[in-house]
Amino acid sequence: MTALPLFEAESTLTDRYQTTVPEPVRAALKLSKRDKLRYAIQADGSVLMTRADSDDEDPVLGQFLGFIARDVATHPERLRSLDQGLLNRIQALVGLGEIDLDAPLSPDDE
Repeated sequence: MTALPLFEAESTLTDRYQTTVPEPVRAALKLSKRDKLRYAIQADGSVLMTRADSDDEDPVLGQFLGFIARDVATHPERLRSLDQGLLNRIQALVGLGEIDLDAPLSPDDE
């Protein structure tokens, strides 16, 4: 026997497959801007959405950052500052600019 939901909500997908998480769901999951969500597809086809914990970080990235931290602590003499020429080349390659992560992706998303 399936338990009845305490609350139901709907949202609409945009043309870019985006949606707004309804306020009661955000409150129940204690979500803030930039929080991550986890979706678990159940055998019956239903989907369970939960808040992804921040301690679920990428283990490979964690190991890499640990390696860098140990290397810096063990060999501080290897650290060098960037000269302006190298910094200019990096900026030209990656096109550093202002990015507003809260800006709508298209006029339809406003």
